[in-house]
Amino acid sequence: MTGLTEKIVAIAGASSGIGEATALHLAERGMRLVLGARRVDRLDALVEQIVAAGGEAVAVEVDVRNRADVARLVETAQTRFGRLDVLFSNAGSMAVSGFDELRVDDWEQMVEVNIKGVLNGIAAALPVFRAQGGGHFVHTASTAAYKVVATQAVYAATKTAVKVLTEGLRQEAGPNLRVTLISPGFTNTEGIGKGGSPEVGAALLAQRDAIAMPPSAIARAVAFAIEQPDEVDVGEIVVRPTAQG
Repeated sequence: MTGLTEKIVAIAGASSGIGEATALHLAERGMRLVLGARRVDRLDALVEQIVAAGGEAVAVEVDVRNRADVARLVETAQTRFGRLDVLFSNAGSMAVSGFDELRVDDWEQMVEVNIKGVLNGIAAALPVFRAQGGGHFVHTASTAAYKVVATQAVYAATKTAVKVLTEGLRQEAGPNLRVTLISPGFTNTEGIGKGGSPEVGAALLAQRDAIAMPPSAIARAVAFAIEQPDEVDVGEIVVRPTAQG
C-alpha cells in the first residue's frame, strides 16, 4: 500500500475552484502533485504557493479536449515522480441556456470538456495503472446528474454521462483499480454563470452567492476517497450545501 504522504496525484482542471482547493488540501497532506489546466499563469502561481509551504508540485499546460495534452499530464507524473497514483479529472464547462437559444457551440464545448475530457483521462491513465498494478480515478460530476432543471439539460446530460462512464469503469476495474465519482452541489466557483445565456447565468450566480459551499468542502471529499486503504473503494460521494434542495 502506498502511504498517504507518498501519493502522486495529477489534477486536470487545477487552476481555480475545486481543482485549486484540492491541490492545496492534498499538498498540505503531503501528496505530490502534477497540476494541469489551460491557464498556465494561474498554475504557476499555485505551484509557487505549494512549494513555498514546503510541498512539491509541477505545472503542465493541459486542454482536456486534447488527448495528447492529457497524456502529457500523466507522462509528467511518471517522469517527475516515477509513477501516478491518482488522476483527478475535474475540468468542466457549465455554459447553460434554454434550448430555444440554440447555443450549439456551448453544447459542443460542454460535451468536449465534460465527457471527452474524462475519456481522455481514462485513455491516458488506464494503461499506466494496469502496468503499475494499481491506481485511482476520481471524476467530478454534479448533482445535476441526479436532478434535471430547465435550461441546464445539456450540462446535466454531460454530467450524467460522466456518472455512467465512471460506473462502467468501476465495474471493469478489477481488484487493483479504484474509481470514485464526486458529485458537488452548488459550489462557489468561477465557472458558474460563465458562458451560456446571460439571464440564466445571472440567476445561477445569485443562487450561488446565496447558498454555495466553498470548494474546500469538495477537496476534503476527494482526500477522504484517496486516503482509504487500497482494498477500500469509495465509489461515489455527493456533497451539497445544506440549503440546496
